[in-house]
Amino acid sequence: MATIQFRDIRKSFGDTDVLKGVGLDIADGEFLSLVGPSGCGKSTLLRILAGLESQTSGSVRIGGTPVDGLHAADRDLAMVFQSYALYPHLSVAENIAVPLTMRRLSSVQRLPLIGRVLPGSRTTRAAIGTTVREAAEMLDIAHLLDRKPGQLSGGQRQRVALGRALVRDPSAFLLDEPLSNLDAKMRVHMRAEIAQLNRKLGATFVYVTHDQAEAMTMSDRIAVMMEGELLQVGTPDALYDHPEDMRVAQFIGSPAINILPVDTDASGTIHLCDMATGLRASGPPIEHLGVRPEAFVPCEEGELVVGRVRMIENLGSDLFVHLDAAGVPMPVTVRLPSSARGRIKVRDVMRLTATPARICGFDSAGKAAPVSAHDKAHDKAHDTAHDKVARHV
Repeated sequence: MATIQFRDIRKSFGDTDVLKGVGLDIADGEFLSLVGPSGCGKSTLLRILAGLESQTSGSVRIGGTPVDGLHAADRDLAMVFQSYALYPHLSVAENIAVPLTMRRLSSVQRLPLIGRVLPGSRTTRAAIGTTVREAAEMLDIAHLLDRKPGQLSGGQRQRVALGRALVRDPSAFLLDEPLSNLDAKMRVHMRAEIAQLNRKLGATFVYVTHDQAEAMTMSDRIAVMMEGELLQVGTPDALYDHPEDMRVAQFIGSPAINILPVDTDASGTIHLCDMATGLRASGPPIEHLGVRPEAFVPCEEGELVVGRVRMIENLGSDLFVHLDAAGVPMPVTVRLPSSARGRIKVRDVMRLTATPARICGFDSAGKAAPVSAHDKAHDKAHDTAHDKVARHV
């Protein structure tokens, strides 16, 4: 096990900058996910860590030791690929044993016939077999050791790939979108197994994914990347509740956060569609408010948003209500409990509010800016204006 440090990692392909000075520390035994849209540089960063790519500049350290000049085989890392990369002609046991066979047996001892009778070969092969069975039992595939990859499901193949990484006993595990080829049900099952494996081993896991749900459910911390830059690193709760960049807020969370365009006057009062919201900017002027769907609460007065219901999604346990709201270019999404079923209908007008603590403010650069409740109550003009909006949505 080991700590991992990236220091100002830059990578360019010709005139294209893929990584733009990434700096990141990963603790010993931590499960950290690199998440972001396709093309953001997360897989490139993982390949640089693995030694499969060389950076243009910057430094990588594993356990405090620079590894920039080391080949991939000398970095003591195990990588699990999206494509599984299993040998179709070998059994499950033989696939899992490949790294041990290459490491512990000489080239002559690996020969199919004569290698098995050479001195020391039998003892070494027995020890390899024991290690393989232990890994297979941990991953619940011991009953599949004699099968070929073509006889396995996608989830079983992924377990074999994990087993092959596991027997190496590396200082860190690198996983590059390992669940992308699985169906939705199997992805949910496998992400729970991978998180449990991390807890059992206490090893460092660096996990690359474009699926924010995987990152949120599995990780100790998440590093959000976009366009070659590291936008924010933090716990799932911190990224969800306190995004430091509007792009992070929009990427993390499902359904996506509601972004409301607003104006801030000279006194700091925040206006939506020329109406005071009851909020004020505590720092720089606010240009957008971010409100999670579940943060909205239906109300009778003192509303933040007024909208007409355009669509209702009934998920059984939750209700997603989509509104056309004045001054907001995109539909506003509200997440309500199942008890609201039947009480809300399409074309109903809804008034919504949210506590300032659950509202994210963003300045002109899209960076987080503090929002607080206005120190004065809503006046009559404010209420009259909102009633006028309600009649026209």
